[in-house]
Amino acid sequence: MRVLTRVVLRQNESQDQLFRRFRKQVVKSGVLSTIRRKRWFISKSELRRMEKKKAIRRAVRND
Repeated sequence: MRVLTRVVLRQNESQDQLFRRFRKQVVKSGVLSTIRRKRWFISKSELRRMEKKKAIRRAVRND
C-alpha cells in the first residue's frame, strides 16, 4: 500500500515554508531513497557482497 505525502497549507504560511515541510516529509518517508535503490536490478548475491563490504568498512572505521 502506498501512501501519498500530503501537506495542508497552514494559516499565514508562505508557499516556501509549505514546500520545505513537504520536502522534509518526503525525505522522512524514504520515497526517494527507495526509488534510487530500485533504479537498477541488483542480484541477491551482489547485494550480499555489497553488505559484506559495508560491514567490513564499518568494522575498520570503528576500531
